[in-house]
Amino acid sequence: MDGQLAGLARVVSDGHTICYLQDVLVRPQFQGRGIGRRLVERVLEPFAHVRQKVLLTDDEPGQAAFYAALGFAQVGAGGGGAGLRSFVRFD
Repeated sequence: MDGQLAGLARVVSDGHTICYLQDVLVRPQFQGRGIGRRLVERVLEPFAHVRQKVLLTDDEPGQAAFYAALGFAQVGAGGGGAGLRSFVRFD
């Protein structure tokens, strides 16, 4: 990777009741290597005690399968035409 940023993940949480996975980004040339999965697992570690984890993401093919593999379930019927999907996971 030669010092390049391959990806990032960001969480916003109150530390007690909800954890919002705000960003999971992996450069296209690094996708398919498990980096996204490891980023999500690592960024959620400090919030293992927080039951409700949610995220909102673009309605791109493959993202539903990616988040489902991480234990998230899609909720609702999408973003009402806004090209968004919402997911939730209860630990």
